[in-house]
Amino acid sequence: MAPLTVAGIDPGTTRIGYALVRRDANGASLLCAETIAVPGLGGAGERLAYLSRSLGKRLRRDRPNAVAVEKLYFSRNAKTALAVAEARGIILLTAHKLVPSIWEYAPLTVKLAVTGYGRADKAHVHRAVRLALPGARLPNGDDAIDAIAIALTAIHTRRITA
Repeated sequence: MAPLTVAGIDPGTTRIGYALVRRDANGASLLCAETIAVPGLGGAGERLAYLSRSLGKRLRRDRPNAVAVEKLYFSRNAKTALAVAEARGIILLTAHKLVPSIWEYAPLTVKLAVTGYGRADKAHVHRAVRLALPGARLPNGDDAIDAIAIALTAIHTRRITA
């Protein structure tokens, strides 16, 4: 199996989860995971520009084979859904410029791939990530853990050569 490095991204309005997971003959390993805090700068344009710069810097540094991004889930709050959709658009555009492949996964698909149950709660996802990456130093934040789960989904569901 050819090595594959995937950047998992959990979009949000003020915090973006980012994780880099590598799959090789020995299995999956966590290379890094963090939460990108988007400061409450001026308007939406400034925040989105900051997100693009921050993500672009990481993608140029890490040079993943692919980016895996969580799809937007239904939200009752239209304002929040719109803001997350804007962030997703910037994430997808930035990734498109720097990475050869972009894969998108619904939250239910990520939960199913990582835990075996599509309606798993956050605690169940965290436990499954811990089990999938024994010995890895996991971050504390939900956003970064979710990004790891998204990257794990990609490396377990994609059978490509990198």
